[in-house]
Amino acid sequence: QVHLVESGGGSVHTGGSLSLSCIFSGYDYSAFSIGWFRQAPGLEREGVAGINSEGVVRYSASVKGRFSISRDNAKKIVYLQMGDLKPEDTSMYYCAATGSPGWSLLSSKDFGYWGQGTRVTVSS
Repeated sequence: QVHLVESGGGSVHTGGSLSLSCIFSGYDYSAFSIGWFRQAPGLEREGVAGINSEGVVRYSASVKGRFSISRDNAKKIVYLQMGDLKPEDTSMYYCAATGSPGWSLLSSKDFGYWGQGTRVTVSS
């Protein structure tokens, strides 16, 4: 069984920074790719960053250059460093895990395990 817990959300002003953490518990962490998704009220869930077991990363166009994903395999934590935050980044952020090598940030269905989410609010 895989369990994910996010933390680090909060409220910042435009241009601010936040760092989110996703703590993974369960078997075979090294075999999983981890993605960060966000969902604002009334909008579809959007994949923003992902990292595979080898450390290869992917970003959505909306956050590329501002967000950075990394993983600490010893601690089983995946981080999402968010910089130059904008009001449109306001959302609930979720981390998700998949054992499938063919995952896409465009498809949340590729990820079978989800955390409970952490809220990020960016005010102008």
